Amino acid sequence: MMFNLLRGLHILAVIAWMAGLLYLPRLFAYHTRAAVGSEMDETFKTMEAKLLGIIMNPAMIAVLVLGAALVWFDGPQVLKAPWMVTKLAGVIFLVFWHSYLAAARKRLAAGRRERTERFWRMTNELPFLAAVVIVLSVTTKFGR
Repeated sequence: MMFNLLRGLHILAVIAWMAGLLYLPRLFAYHTRAAVGSEMDETFKTMEAKLLGIIMNPAMIAVLVLGAALVWFDGPQVLKAPWMVTKLAGVIFLVFWHSYLAAARKRLAAGRRERTERFWRMTNELPFLAAVVIVLSVTTKFGR
């Protein structure tokens, strides 16, 4: 019962985190078009800060804590399974991408437009590609 509850909460946290990881770069794409100091610039700053602080950061922490709890239930031997190594590689990528987005948000808020709208549109799907790898590795449990 407890394992299933943890797994369900983990999945819900993943959904919230992924929603933010997919939406924040889209906001950045639009934000790069806004003139620094304009009303639209200020609106995007608020939206991005709230998305990151209220949804993405807590969701990421929940994903990591609940994921660790699931590993604890399964036992440390699960960490050696090829599918789990693949999953963890994807999770590490998502954590780094999350950190990159958080730093980019600060740069945009400071008025620095270091990346183009095109860059944000092109990289917008990276979290989804990582999710495909993660989900397929977990659902197929290859290498067992």
